Amino acid sequence: MRRYDLAGRTVAITGGTGGFARALAPALRARGAKVALLDLDVRTAAVEAARLGPTAVARGWQADVRDLAQLEAAMAGVAEAFGGIDVVIANAGLGETSALLADESPEVWERTVDVNLNGVYRTFRAGLPYVTERGGYLLATSSMAAFVHAPLQGAYTATKAGVWALCDSWRLELRHTGVAVGSLHPTFFATPMMDKVQAHPAGHRLWGGNARGLWKMVDIEVVVARTVRGIERRAAHVVAPGRLRLPALAPGVAQAFVDRFGFPGSTIEDAAALTRQQSRSTPEAS
Repeated sequence: MRRYDLAGRTVAITGGTGGFARALAPALRARGAKVALLDLDVRTAAVEAARLGPTAVARGWQADVRDLAQLEAAMAGVAEAFGGIDVVIANAGLGETSALLADESPEVWERTVDVNLNGVYRTFRAGLPYVTERGGYLLATSSMAAFVHAPLQGAYTATKAGVWALCDSWRLELRHTGVAVGSLHPTFFATPMMDKVQAHPAGHRLWGGNARGLWKMVDIEVVVARTVRGIERRAAHVVAPGRLRLPALAPGVAQAFVDRFGFPGSTIEDAAALTRQQSRSTPEAS
């Protein structure tokens, strides 16, 4: 597979001041990429960007993934500043161990869904016009939780499985445009979010401190390296560490078959044209 060279390309990352983005951004800069950090906290984003280099190659923007208009404005700013956008990484997310689903407040559930799942949709939607111009790549941070569904994390696992499915649908719909779409599925690794999970008595009991066995953490450098490699391959699925790829993607074997054989030729483009035609000819309900 031909390597997707990141030198000179622009990468926009939401959740740009989080633990994973802080580790990933320097690795992208080391490949020669320009990096745009999108985050709720624009001051921290600016500080983190300054550590990566001058404003010609790294800048911060304010963006709330719950607000499509704000994301669109931020992406427009990135494209203007850097001359376009090649890669968008939907990385903003919530994931603390909270409660049994029967006890969890509707507000927590809805906020998690709005950030983790709807936020990916909005991020891709806002970045798509620019990525399409470059025939680039969309990547969303999912999790191994997309495949392994744990207790006390119902909202998190549901949204991460949703992100996986959402990326598969985006990929099929966009393949004729030259845009590639992928989902990232790391296992546990150290971030401030995981610190909060471990600080919660239930989280510590559930995962045993992630010190050994099935739930043992991997070094964040492993996740970063796999992610960069995945971007350079414009991969459909990125699993970290690599040894978990087979068990992780086993549930998606049928999807891989569907990708290749389920919608041959221009089937998807034809169906898309028909649904747009139908929506134009059907008056909106009053």
